[in-house]
Amino acid sequence: MIDIYSVKMGKQKHIALIAHDNKKQELIEWVKNNYSILCNHFLCGTGTTSKLISEATNLPIKAYKSGPLGGDQQIGAAISEGKIDFMIFFWDPLTTQPHDPDVKALLRIAVLYDIPAAMNESTADFLLTSQFMDKDYERVVVEQEYHT
Repeated sequence: MIDIYSVKMGKQKHIALIAHDNKKQELIEWVKNNYSILCNHFLCGTGTTSKLISEATNLPIKAYKSGPLGGDQQIGAAISEGKIDFMIFFWDPLTTQPHDPDVKALLRIAVLYDIPAAMNESTADFLLTSQFMDKDYERVVVEQEYHT
């Protein structure tokens, strides 16, 4: 069975901010550089990253658990519930993470629920400067039931 529906993103986006340890400072600097845009949206992220961003910028940011302690899964669940509109995830492709299966599952959910997802600074810049950033936007989600 295939279920197709649309999900409306409002003008104020719900943005997940995530970074692996070696990329946290890079994400913090990116957030500082984009403060004037991000301060108009709802922010969330995994535990340590959220705390560091909030301390460095004074932006309000909802903190989920740390990634290895289930935060990636919590954000994935929020995406599937339509509570997150897009994701900025500065991940480290050169370092194996103990929670790699959770990271892979989070990326899969982002694609499955058709949310914009940036994995590096240049893509994050493109998303933030998109014509859709300050407008309503309808994305289409196609759910197909799989039987094994």
